[in-house]
Amino acid sequence: MRPTTPALAKPSNDESSDRAKKRLFIGLVLGTSGIVCLVLASFWIVPYIGLARIHPLVPWIFGGVILAAILLVLWFSCGLVVNILVGKDLPLFKRLRGITVRLFLPLMILVGRALGMSKDMVRSSFIQVNNELVADRKRKYSPDQILLLMPHCLQNADCGIKLTYDVFQCARCGKCPIDNLVGLSEKYGIDLVIATGGTIARSIIVKKRPKLVLAVACERDLASGIQDIHPLPAFGVLNRRPFGPCHNTQVAPEDLEAAIRMFLEPRYLAACEPPAGVPVANFRHQ
Repeated sequence: MRPTTPALAKPSNDESSDRAKKRLFIGLVLGTSGIVCLVLASFWIVPYIGLARIHPLVPWIFGGVILAAILLVLWFSCGLVVNILVGKDLPLFKRLRGITVRLFLPLMILVGRALGMSKDMVRSSFIQVNNELVADRKRKYSPDQILLLMPHCLQNADCGIKLTYDVFQCARCGKCPIDNLVGLSEKYGIDLVIATGGTIARSIIVKKRPKLVLAVACERDLASGIQDIHPLPAFGVLNRRPFGPCHNTQVAPEDLEAAIRMFLEPRYLAACEPPAGVPVANFRHQ
């Protein structure tokens, strides 16, 4: 059975929504690949008559190139669908998966918009599928191999402390999610950082060199970030925006903790639990 992934910070009764997002993603992959194939086929059909004047074989050579491109697109799309449905990679597909997603996602957004879907709906389906693919690897990590990457908009807008330099300067007042996130970092011994944008986030990842990134952000930033750091696996948790985008956003700490426990090596889980009678806030994994 495929593992259940706490991907998008939603209640457990939204399992049907996750399946719908997966079906949406698969449908957009197949629809986009079909459109690309039709466009490629037109490159052969339209100039076919004119190319024959150069040499009788030129249309067939050109057609062979277009046919090879069509087969390659179909292989990419079928490989992605098979990977999503059964968790297996077709031959030669594993190394090309990142290229496939990079090429297809912008086109899928265009196709989705043409069908009346919002960009965030398409991106959300991509994030859900990405999370399942990352979880399907069933890899486990030590705390020092995981990085918790948070957006600065989780911090209370009225807070005067600059947490982007040192998140542990947090006053732990409980007015924003950072308090709980620091608690998770201390409990599991996992590095926690706050980034002010994509460029800063990428530089942090390059500097710290984690094996897995657990990131919180909006649909746009998560989708672009997952693509930017591929093949490094990234598991995304969507933030909540009760006050609008980029302002006092929220995240459910229990969803992030579920993701941590899913990827953490079992031998570290018991060690991360505080001894009886010791508050979690006073316990830090060594």
